[in-house]
Amino acid sequence: MPNTSSARKNMRKDAKRRLRNRSNVSALRTLVKKFRATVASGDVATAETQYKLVSRRFDQAAAKNILHKNAASRMKSRLMILINKAKAPKDATPAPAAPTAS
Repeated sequence: MPNTSSARKNMRKDAKRRLRNRSNVSALRTLVKKFRATVASGDVATAETQYKLVSRRFDQAAAKNILHKNAASRMKSRLMILINKAKAPKDATPAPAAPTAS
């Protein structure tokens, strides 16, 4: 337990911040789940509009130090990869890798 009045106040502030951050992270997770479900259903147009919202929320969370900016960027990148995979034709096979010079 805190010994000084300033430590008590900091504990109260930390509790409020923790609740606020937990709420924001939970909302982000919900958005990502909805986005992934939309991509899985094959609705690429809706997924692209949802991506804009999810991307903006990740940026806002990074600006408020709820997430690290690199973590937000990594998650946005992974979600964009999902959209690109959904856009790609199903029968397209990736091109073989170029041979490396030895």
